[in-house]
Amino acid sequence: MADDALARSFGAVAGVYESGRPGYPLEVAQWLLEPVASLMRTARVVDLGAGTGKLTRVLREAGADVVAVDPDAAMLAELRVRVPGVPTFLGAAERMPLPDASVDAVVMAQAWHWVDPAEAAAEVGRVLRSSGVLGLVWNIREDAVAWVAALTAAMGGSHAEEMLATGDVRAGAPIGPWERRTWQWERTLTRETLLDMVASRSRVIAASVEERTAILDRVSDLFDAQCRREAGIEVVDLPYRTEAFRGIRA
Repeated sequence: MADDALARSFGAVAGVYESGRPGYPLEVAQWLLEPVASLMRTARVVDLGAGTGKLTRVLREAGADVVAVDPDAAMLAELRVRVPGVPTFLGAAERMPLPDASVDAVVMAQAWHWVDPAEAAAEVGRVLRSSGVLGLVWNIREDAVAWVAALTAAMGGSHAEEMLATGDVRAGAPIGPWERRTWQWERTLTRETLLDMVASRSRVIAASVEERTAILDRVSDLFDAQCRREAGIEVVDLPYRTEAFRGIRA
């Protein structure tokens, strides 16, 4: 499956994606929007590649007026269920259905690694007002922890993990140089939510039935070796770091 098809594969498992993927700390949204926090009005923000609205709901909690844009109608349908009242539009980073200079910030979670960075930066620059913000964010598992490294080995790495490991997070004019912040936290998962997290990854979606079954079986074995009981339920604590970048439109 080509990269573009992988990038658009998530709608087939939108409910699994919503169940399995982590959200974002409120502090991340607040930091991304900090450069426009002094506006004498509510900041207008585009959640680009919004998916099921994992970041959308945190941006709203941070006080933003949010519009969600995604190339997948099924993902947007799930978002409308999870975050009622947010306007949604089909579109991509290189082609947003928005007027020129119409928003204060564009944010993108778990998605910039799928785009053409020069084309996307130019399109972001078109819709941003002067001194607006482009914010990028990824949740990355902490592979320094032995069982998490084994989890990654079982399900395979991702484009995002490869890009962040090299530090090659690129944009282009008219977006200025990046500021970068990192947060560390843990997410507690049941067996079901851990398996949903794995099953929502593009390479697992694209795998054959036999390959997918083998991956999920290995992950289930890791859960058994690592789990603890909390309120009578077996869970694991999965450590994450959230990597965030922001650049200002010239």
